[in-house]
Amino acid sequence: MSGIQRTALVLAIIGAINWGLIGFFRFDLIAAIFGGQAAAFSRVIYALVGLAGLYCIYILFKPDEELQRSPEPQR
Repeated sequence: MSGIQRTALVLAIIGAINWGLIGFFRFDLIAAIFGGQAAAFSRVIYALVGLAGLYCIYILFKPDEELQRSPEPQR
């Protein structure tokens, strides 16, 4: 897994945790940490999480290279 894939996955997990907190407790952790939903840095975080989610869709449908490689002959 490449660095950009790991970063996208971490951001998507952060977004999922934040949505879980909003759904269960009506608490927006990103807004609480960075000064509200309208704060510029909060909006940047929301945008990055959204882009990471879109990239994770690409990762989901990307063919697995290991499955497409022919197995090495055993000696």
